[in-house]
Amino acid sequence: MFKKVLHGLNQKKVKVFSLFLICSFLAWFLSNLSESYEARAKLTLNYRNLPDSLLLGKNSVNVMEAKLRTSGFQFLFYNFVKKRIDVDVSQVEYQNGRYVLTEDALKKQIDVQLSQNISLLDLDRSRLVVDLYQVASKEVPIKANLDLKFQQNFIMEGKPKITPYNVVVKGPESEIDTLDEIETELIQLTNLSSDFSKDAALVFPKGLDNSIFSVGRVTVSGKVVKFSEKVFETTITVVNPPDGYQVKTFPNSVTVLCKATVDRLKGISSADFEVQADYAQVNGNTKNTLLLTITKMPENVYDVRLSEKTVNFVLEQR
Repeated sequence: MFKKVLHGLNQKKVKVFSLFLICSFLAWFLSNLSESYEARAKLTLNYRNLPDSLLLGKNSVNVMEAKLRTSGFQFLFYNFVKKRIDVDVSQVEYQNGRYVLTEDALKKQIDVQLSQNISLLDLDRSRLVVDLYQVASKEVPIKANLDLKFQQNFIMEGKPKITPYNVVVKGPESEIDTLDEIETELIQLTNLSSDFSKDAALVFPKGLDNSIFSVGRVTVSGKVVKFSEKVFETTITVVNPPDGYQVKTFPNSVTVLCKATVDRLKGISSADFEVQADYAQVNGNTKNTLLLTITKMPENVYDVRLSEKTVNFVLEQR
């Protein structure tokens, strides 16, 4: 019984001693952290205010070291979270073919972004070389890469609408000078019978590593309408007949198949078409046939086809 009581008292003393030891260590640790120290800390650089004529290269310095004087608490914080510093690129100087931010300019920028209880003593470099290069700029049209399948008697009216319709490309002139257009990713739609609108990413060509683009996605839309067919009969006109002769064709008229919307077909007549046969194309050909060509057709139609591509003819002396 006595041994159990003694053992319990000893365990209690150990716990109390351990508690006082931990508290003493924490007090000593906090006291030391509150004192000022000189040490190096890593700063993460964030480049800002780039001039429109310059772009930031991939070899730019992203992290640098600075010698600071501050409390241990602050250094402990920097070990877990790196301090971000904004670098104003508009203050760079062009020296010997490179863009440079001098040590004085760099220190001023860093110093104003540090807390009042932090003193900047030194940097790990006498100047900061910023990887910048001159850029050209051009507007490039966007082309929709479409694979559309419509229901019977349906078709897209006009061209697809692309929003935005172009992209501004900035980069080295050697990279972008041959860039004429940029396509969207493939848009596949089937069984279409109504208007459509789809978002699509742009597919940027390879070899443009140092170029940037104003947009990466566009909206492609189109109006889908129902169409019908109608046949029109029009007279064949012969041009460039030989001197002293008259060219007669057999037959003297031809039918034209026109595809358009129902409302558009109501406003179309045979007078809106002109079909010609050019005698100058014979040029020694022994066959008594002439090639027919549509030289006039109405606007806003989807397809116009001749029922016959050639016509027979005879020459009659005047």
